[in-house]
Amino acid sequence: MDVQQKGSEFDGRVAVITGAGGGIGRSHALEFAKRGAKVLVNDLGGDVHGVGRGNTADLVVEEIRDLGGDAIANRASVADKDSARSIVEDALNAFGRIDILVNNAGILRDKTFKKMTLEDFDLVVQVHLMGTAYVTHAAWPHMYEQRYGRIVFTSSGSGIFGNYGQSNYGAAKMGMLGLANVLALEGGPRNVHVNCLGPGAATRMTNTVPGRDEDLDNVDPARSPNLVSPAVLYMCSEDAPNGCVIHASGGRYSRSVIYVNEPVSLDSTSTYEDLLPRVSELMDMSDAKPRQR
Repeated sequence: MDVQQKGSEFDGRVAVITGAGGGIGRSHALEFAKRGAKVLVNDLGGDVHGVGRGNTADLVVEEIRDLGGDAIANRASVADKDSARSIVEDALNAFGRIDILVNNAGILRDKTFKKMTLEDFDLVVQVHLMGTAYVTHAAWPHMYEQRYGRIVFTSSGSGIFGNYGQSNYGAAKMGMLGLANVLALEGGPRNVHVNCLGPGAATRMTNTVPGRDEDLDNVDPARSPNLVSPAVLYMCSEDAPNGCVIHASGGRYSRSVIYVNEPVSLDSTSTYEDLLPRVSELMDMSDAKPRQR
């Protein structure tokens, strides 16, 4: 498919996609490029555990250029402050601005909490949560000053809802939601919108899940990473929402929000024994409503 520049709202925009050497990130990079965006493809090129380096970012850049698009590669790690800053600096040096940032880079070190080392816990949080914060922090002042920016954090149902054996990954992914909630408030008045994606697709990372061994060269079309990217393009569009969580998997798109119920009110002298008779009210969510900022 050739680049579709005419009439696209992404024509001329500069998009930075981390972890874009394969899977979902690669799909995002290609879809932005097809619509005329200039793309920085970032990927360290290591395995799903964060080990090693490779040239996957360069290969995706070649794909984009073969389509007639404009792209550059960056192999820096998001988990290091200076390296993360270089990702944004490379985009600015090559294209003069940054309009879109999709934080997609990540690794897995899955084990039950009992068996997990603290080193594995720290590393996953460092890559996912701190890496997202580092790259976003580097891009933030540029978007803030130009009064335009679209940022996506790649969260996960593992954090939002929980998933057995992924305490490190889930903690990092839910931490992203907290960061996004704050940045949506801070960036909104300057037209910098921040949202979270909860994706589901067949990738190298999902193939590490016990019992799942998919042929990634012949992926079931219903589990294609391409079906995640439409949600990301929407969250990076001119009419993007702000402070939302959107899930995308298998061609199904949904939004999740936090609901709260009416509080149980006790007076200033109340104790645990005073709360006990009203626990059923406290736990009753039948009339809960979405939490308003």
